[in-house]
Amino acid sequence: MRIVISRRPVRAGLLATGVAGLLCLGVASCGGDGDEEVADKDVAGTRLCGGDAVSADASKALKVITGTSRFGTTAETSTVAHAATELVEAWPRSTGGRDDVCRIYTADGTSDFALRVTWGLKGGPPTGTPAPDFTVLKMGERTLAAANRASVRFACRSDRFPESTKAAHIAIGVERWGMPTEPEDNVEALKDAYATVAHSFSLAMAKELGCEENGGLPAKPVLDPA
Repeated sequence: MRIVISRRPVRAGLLATGVAGLLCLGVASCGGDGDEEVADKDVAGTRLCGGDAVSADASKALKVITGTSRFGTTAETSTVAHAATELVEAWPRSTGGRDDVCRIYTADGTSDFALRVTWGLKGGPPTGTPAPDFTVLKMGERTLAAANRASVRFACRSDRFPESTKAAHIAIGVERWGMPTEPEDNVEALKDAYATVAHSFSLAMAKELGCEENGGLPAKPVLDPA
């Protein structure tokens, strides 16, 4: 399995091993990063949030972000399918804020860490200039990646929406909660990891909604700057 890796220079840091893990996706011999080593009481990354939202790429990216492949269970309703139903019900109004798809926690006995995955409906294509800590990536209408969060916006035309000829503009976000200081580790590696997780949830949402051409999202995360 191949992942498109950013051409941006990656500085040495504590996440070097995690970045190497991204290059070993789907290879059992990578050792120590595989889902098979997750304890029975814990949940592998690919089983989180309903089991269809986190790709193998994103599971490895979660380890880059959290430093672990062990996660706590997520609620039965914390799934892309449930969020898609709420999104359709909210259409065509803009949601203004964000609603949860799911929240990801590390397993008991590991460092306290939480990720919030959200969805929102926007009034149209993205406008304005992103904050300076974001890198703009070539996915969907606009993808933004920072060292503690990422978002993917894409346009979806689907028969699930009452006005199927009109595109719904959807935003999927992934962010770390409770981050009091700037990250000390490799910022570029973290940006790539957050973007990979956001892409995985966005593609899962596009497929769940039946968006034409998956909302213009690539099958694999593209991490090169736009």
